[in-house]
Amino acid sequence: MRINYVKGDATRPQGNGNKIICHICNDIGAWGAGFVLALSKRWTYPEQFYRARQTYPLGHVDILTVDQDSEGNVLYVANMIAQHGVRSNEQGNPPIRYAALAEALSKLNDRAVVIGASLHMPRIGCGLAGGQWSAVEAILKEVVTVDVTVYDFE
Repeated sequence: MRINYVKGDATRPQGNGNKIICHICNDIGAWGAGFVLALSKRWTYPEQFYRARQTYPLGHVDILTVDQDSEGNVLYVANMIAQHGVRSNEQGNPPIRYAALAEALSKLNDRAVVIGASLHMPRIGCGLAGGQWSAVEAILKEVVTVDVTVYDFE
């Protein structure tokens, strides 16, 4: 596994082959701020699928097909439930749940191996979810075996 850091737009993943764009969703059905806005501008399906769910268990992941290129490479979006609510709790803990993120990424990695896909993401969990990239990167290194590209938007 390799983590490649690039400047660019995570909704337009670079490279060849099947790709999965990964992002974190909350467990209360709220969609409308952060990276999801960029996703919704490009594809309506990930938001529609998320909003149609009745429950949002932490650690769950939905892998949705959003596009296919002329060479047959498929582009997916992975809605990973790894954020509890949308605000820090009374103790000041941010909404990100690292254990749920590890669980979702492990499931996602298993699927990526089967379909021969690489993972593509912004610095997940570090915006509205309030997480630290060092913790997210450690989880990636622990549970992911496929190549990962992390996008810093420019």
